[in-house]
Amino acid sequence: MSDSENSTRILLIDDDLKLCRLIASYLQPLGYDVVTEHTGPRGLDRALGEPFAAVLLDVMLPGRNGFDVLKELRKQSQVPVLMLTALGDEPDRIVGLELGADDYLPKTFSTRELLARLRAVLRRSALTAKSREPERAAPIVVGDLWIDPDSRTVTLGQSPIALTPVEYDLLLCLARVVGRVRTREQLLLEVADRDFESFDRAIDVHISSLRRKLGDDPRAPHFIETVRGSGYRMLRAEPALRF
Repeated sequence: MSDSENSTRILLIDDDLKLCRLIASYLQPLGYDVVTEHTGPRGLDRALGEPFAAVLLDVMLPGRNGFDVLKELRKQSQVPVLMLTALGDEPDRIVGLELGADDYLPKTFSTRELLARLRAVLRRSALTAKSREPERAAPIVVGDLWIDPDSRTVTLGQSPIALTPVEYDLLLCLARVVGRVRTREQLLLEVADRDFESFDRAIDVHISSLRRKLGDDPRAPHFIETVRGSGYRMLRAEPALRF
């Protein structure tokens, strides 16, 4: 079997040719087969048409920007996506996370940080796949919220809720310890598998998106309560009365 057959295939979508060569030359000796595309449309076609372990996606792309590519990709695929953003562009990072990116990396990254982030999203993806293997786990029920760890599905009342992998993992993490506070640091380490910067808003963005999908009002929460200065807590919700 050739080295390429043993490699982990990564798709890099970025129009900076020099950066693409740098990333490829760094990752390939470490066991990664780096495939590159330099426009949004070609990158999206490649991501949807071939199997990849992860996608490294730049925000600023010719033809179609990274947000549009991610939005279309998420309609058909849950492949891990690590977004590359310009330094200090917090709105870009927030938009990317809300659209379903698994992580983001400022373009001033070191190659070591890139490798650490890439390994983290790949580990999380592997755990997600493993959780779908046939060992039955009891569903978790919180009020009208039904969480099935085996199928990684969530139902609210009679309606299925579509969550990103990170949103699902956050919900499951909170639901497993109903009534107890989980700090942002605990959630980051358990869900994202890395230690974010102390002022990183990633968890808050994911929680906000999760609440929106659950129809939960943060000012009068039914499911997820913000504990000021600490983190978040899943409330012991009662099933809604139906007449």
